[in-house]
Amino acid sequence: MIEDKIISREEAARIAAEARRASRKVVFTNGCFDIIHVGHVKCLEAARSFGDLLMVGINSDESVRRLKGPERPLLPELDRAATIAGLESVSYVVIFEEPTPEALIEAIRPNVHVKGGDYQPEDMPETPLVRRLGGEVRIVPVISGRSTSAIIERAKKGDSCASSG
Repeated sequence: MIEDKIISREEAARIAAEARRASRKVVFTNGCFDIIHVGHVKCLEAARSFGDLLMVGINSDESVRRLKGPERPLLPELDRAATIAGLESVSYVVIFEEPTPEALIEAIRPNVHVKGGDYQPEDMPETPLVRRLGGEVRIVPVISGRSTSAIIERAKKGDSCASSG
């Protein structure tokens, strides 16, 4: 069941440690995932290809507000978590309160940390931690024009999906 894939930080740390002991590769990625779109799905599929299980950190509602402003998120954290958990590529989802995922990364200790191509490893605050823990940072390509912020802006202007390219 989808709900079984939404776990606590402590459960994630335990599952990741068990996976590593079994020589399985743990992959981690994170985001707000406010409106799930094809760019998210492709990024998560690519992330899963780097290992045996994919753990996804999702910013809590309060964390999203701090990062994106008072009008976000559009969808509550449990809806966002359930949607991501429903994807075949995703093994587990963890909701986190902090603005950045370092505390969750410290708990999970992933072999690979994945972000979309709109990021560069040297610009990500978590990169030094991932590398210090012995992991690698991988960047996957994004689909042009497929960002939550762009979708929200088009919706506010009343643009149809046909004009989104």
